[in-house]
Amino acid sequence: MSNSASKSFPVELSIVIPLLNEAESLPELTQWIRRVLQAHGLTYEVILIDDGSTDNSWEVIEELAATDATLRGIRFNRNYGKSAALDTGFRATRGRVVCTMDADLQDSPEELPELYRLITEEQYDLISGWKKKRFDPLSKTIPTKLFNGVTRWISGIQLHDFNCGLKAYNHRVVKSIEVYGEMHRYIPVIAKWAGFRRIGEKVVQHQERKYGVTKFGLERFVYGFLDLLSITFVSRFRRRPMHFFGAMGVLAFFVGAIIALWLTGEKFWLSMHNLRARSVTDQPLFFFALVAVIVGVQLFLVGFLAEMVQLNGHREYLVREKLNVD
Repeated sequence: MSNSASKSFPVELSIVIPLLNEAESLPELTQWIRRVLQAHGLTYEVILIDDGSTDNSWEVIEELAATDATLRGIRFNRNYGKSAALDTGFRATRGRVVCTMDADLQDSPEELPELYRLITEEQYDLISGWKKKRFDPLSKTIPTKLFNGVTRWISGIQLHDFNCGLKAYNHRVVKSIEVYGEMHRYIPVIAKWAGFRRIGEKVVQHQERKYGVTKFGLERFVYGFLDLLSITFVSRFRRRPMHFFGAMGVLAFFVGAIIALWLTGEKFWLSMHNLRARSVTDQPLFFFALVAVIVGVQLFLVGFLAEMVQLNGHREYLVREKLNVD
C-alpha cells in the first residue's frame, strides 16, 4: 500500500464513526485504529460524530484529539439519529476512500486495510460488511434476517447484511448521496439508484459488546420498513414527483369525469325518449365519480407541491461544536 495520500486527497482513508454515549470505548477504539493503519502505512483521518450524547463522550473526544492530529470531531446539539450523523460526517470527509464503523467495538478495525484495497484495487463503489457470525440476541438477529430478505427482494441487491455499520465507499459515492431518517440501513440501495452499481460484500468479524448498552429497539425495524418504501419511491420519483402524483391524479380525474358525463348523458337520453330515468344523484356510481374527481385534483396538487418542495428543500442539522473540521 502507498505510504502517502494521493495527490488529490489529503488522506487515503476517512473513517466516519457516529456515536451516542460511547465514552468508555472511544480510547480503545481510536488506539486500535491507529495501530492497524500505521502498520499498513495508510494515511487517514477519524471523524467522530457525537449524536447528542448525554455522557462525557465529547470530553473524551476533546482529550483524544489534543494528542492525536488524525482525530476530528463534530458534536450535534441534540440526538438526530445515525443517518444524520453519517450524512454530516460524509460531507466532512477528505479521503480517497471512506469507511464507516460503529463506536461500540463490535466492528473490528483490522478489516479496514482490506476494505480500502477492495475499493482502490478492485474498483468497487461500495463494499458492505457481512457479520456472518453474530453475537447479538435472537430479538435482534431474527428481525434482521427478515429485514435483509425484504430489502434484497425489493432492491435486487444481493447483500446478506444491509445494516452492518462497517462499510467502505469510493469518495464519489458519499459525496453524491444524501442520508436521512433511518436511511443509513439503505445506503447500498441509495447508491445503486444513484448509478453506483459496483457493490460488493465482505465477511467481517463481529465482536461482542464490551462497554455500554445497545441502542437497538424493535421500533427501529418498523421505521426501517417504512423508510424502505419511502426510499423506493423517492429514488424513482424524487426529481419528478409530478410524474407519479400527477399521472394518478389525471387518471382518477378523467375516470370520474367520464363516469359523471356518462350518467348525465344517459339521464338526458332517457328523458328525451320519455323513458323512466333515475336521478343522477340517486345512483351510487355518481358518488364514486365525484370522489374520483376530487381525489384526482388533490393528487395533482400534491404533485405540484412536491415539485416545489423538491426544488427548495435543504436539510441541515444544528452542530454545537467542531474539532479540526472546517
